[in-house]
Amino acid sequence: MSDVQDAVREKYGEIARSVAKSGCCGPTECGCGDPITSDLYSATETAGLPQDAVAVSLGCGNPTALIDLLPGQTVLDLGSGGGIDVLLSAKRVGPTGKVYGLDMTDEMLALARENQRKAGATNVEFLKGTIEAIPLPDHSIDVIISNCVINLSVDKGAVFREAYRVLKPGGRFAVSDVVIRGDVPPEIRRSLELWIGCVAGALGEEEYVSQLQAAGFTDVELDPWRVYRVSDARAFLAEAGVDVDRIAPQVDGKMASAFIRARKPGAQTCCGPTCCA
Repeated sequence: MSDVQDAVREKYGEIARSVAKSGCCGPTECGCGDPITSDLYSATETAGLPQDAVAVSLGCGNPTALIDLLPGQTVLDLGSGGGIDVLLSAKRVGPTGKVYGLDMTDEMLALARENQRKAGATNVEFLKGTIEAIPLPDHSIDVIISNCVINLSVDKGAVFREAYRVLKPGGRFAVSDVVIRGDVPPEIRRSLELWIGCVAGALGEEEYVSQLQAAGFTDVELDPWRVYRVSDARAFLAEAGVDVDRIAPQVDGKMASAFIRARKPGAQTCCGPTCCA
């Protein structure tokens, strides 16, 4: 796991340094202009957010649009990056709520905390750690979100078990992630560059559901919403050294961004007058 984590940390650290220096996120893999990360947020949502938080949005969906976030809730964003989803969530849970952002990259944490300062978000806390070992107590979170990060982990079972552990009974899991639809050539799975770029580490649709269920989750739903064609991915596949024309028939339409929702069994908990889990 350490080799992959080191590579991911270096890649996203490079992106954060580029944004902090010039306001541009530089590398295009899994961020900044590629088809996976484009057009995910409305202008209304990003209005008022620090520009650097928007510039370093590296997700494959909009997890804050997946689920109702209510005043007073406690939310955790797994792999929070520059903080865009944390800041959007913080507006919705209000001053009586709390949003944690968890990231393992020092440069991203520094950028996120600066974005927090610029946004004036006082109900936000960014934590350093890995999504396989969440540094929060059992039963402390109402809602977990994540945006194209779980696919980067080589131990997704640990991620799901940790998510289950920190959620309160009745708590909800609502993430955006890349999934594989059918078989994909082994050479793509072996490519560390593509792993960092949100493709090679992705789970198949059925495996994603079964691993969440194995961790204890119920009411699991997986909805692909943006299916990628080879034409969408040609640039970053070629940059990773893949013979795009040769593998095109084997990968076309096999990758998608999906919304994944699940629930931890148990009685719902309430935070004030509104039941919010």
